[in-house]
Amino acid sequence: MAPRNGSPAENNVELTDFIYPRDIPDVGSDSEREPLAHKTGEDVKNLSRLHVFWNDTREIAQRNNGFLLIAAGEAFFAVTDAIVKTLQKIDPPVPTSWPFEWTIIYLGCMIHMFVAKIPDPFLGPKAVRVLLFLRGIGGSVGLFGIYYSLQYLSLSDATVLTFFTPTCTAIAGAIFLGESLKLQEAMAGFVSFAGVVLIARPAALFGDHGSVLTTIHSEKMAAHRMKAVAVSLTGVLGATVAYTSISVIGKRAHPMHAMAFYATVCVPLASVGMIITQTKVVIPTQPERLGLLAMIGIFSFLGQILLTTGLQRETASRGTLALYSKIVFAIMLQRILFNTLPSYLSLLGTFMIVAAALYIVLTKEKTKVATADTPIRLLASDDEALEQGLDLEHSSLRIER
Repeated sequence: MAPRNGSPAENNVELTDFIYPRDIPDVGSDSEREPLAHKTGEDVKNLSRLHVFWNDTREIAQRNNGFLLIAAGEAFFAVTDAIVKTLQKIDPPVPTSWPFEWTIIYLGCMIHMFVAKIPDPFLGPKAVRVLLFLRGIGGSVGLFGIYYSLQYLSLSDATVLTFFTPTCTAIAGAIFLGESLKLQEAMAGFVSFAGVVLIARPAALFGDHGSVLTTIHSEKMAAHRMKAVAVSLTGVLGATVAYTSISVIGKRAHPMHAMAFYATVCVPLASVGMIITQTKVVIPTQPERLGLLAMIGIFSFLGQILLTTGLQRETASRGTLALYSKIVFAIMLQRILFNTLPSYLSLLGTFMIVAAALYIVLTKEKTKVATADTPIRLLASDDEALEQGLDLEHSSLRIER
């Protein structure tokens, strides 16, 4: 009796055709596919090397994510400074942009926190409100220090003074937070600072002809200059308080909380300062000026996000070493936007800063976790930590990055 579904041969043909479909035309002849078979072993080796390189790079980036975020934030700040310099040529004075800039940052923080449903958008987490306020006060004082000193000091002199901040922050972290200040980190900081000096070449060390930029005011009284130095060093202390506070806060608050507090304190202080110093208020009318002011606010906002997030993930001493990278980006932008060629000393200083930063990144131990757990144990009791944990329990997944 013949099978109902056809002969076995027919069934085998149908099954064979189903499992092994016919060749698809235009795929290529055997001669075209043959070289690929010969290169399979080499391709596997190349893919293996690429895989190992990618894993090593990703591991280094994960161990140094805070440091790299801070460096990226400094790149945005360098762009902001370049825009400010361009804005000076259009319609001075620049200090008027300070309230405008931080108003944009505050609105951006509020919009993000409401959209992301981050708890306590206005006051921040209860356990760290004092630290957030200190961050705002310190940041405002630091920003005022650099703005004021630029009125009586050259840009190079003022820049060198601001780079005392990483050293002061490292000392503050060692004293108040119990962080270990390693010898290699201290040496890297010294090399970076020496590189900054070679780039800025302050007149006090190199003479007037050795400075990159001339002073803003050609004739300055010694009393005004000393006052500017004192105010600049006060700004360094303010920035130290701000960076140390962020390191202590750690991940107990969202970066937007720290930025919102900064803007909340900065805008009123800037407005009062403009009244006291009788700074002329310039209402932007030119479209070019409006566009530049908007760009200042946007780039400052992005830079503050990266800086705050990075400082929350790094120790105060190590994280602030990334601040030196700003002057490297500034030299690049100066060449691109203003067609100013750096000198050999500037190139040497840039190399020293980059080499020190790479050394810090590549020598971090794998077992070291850059969080704020240690500062929390030092500054908060068990009851306070428990209270904070209960307050943020329902939102920990959103706050944790």
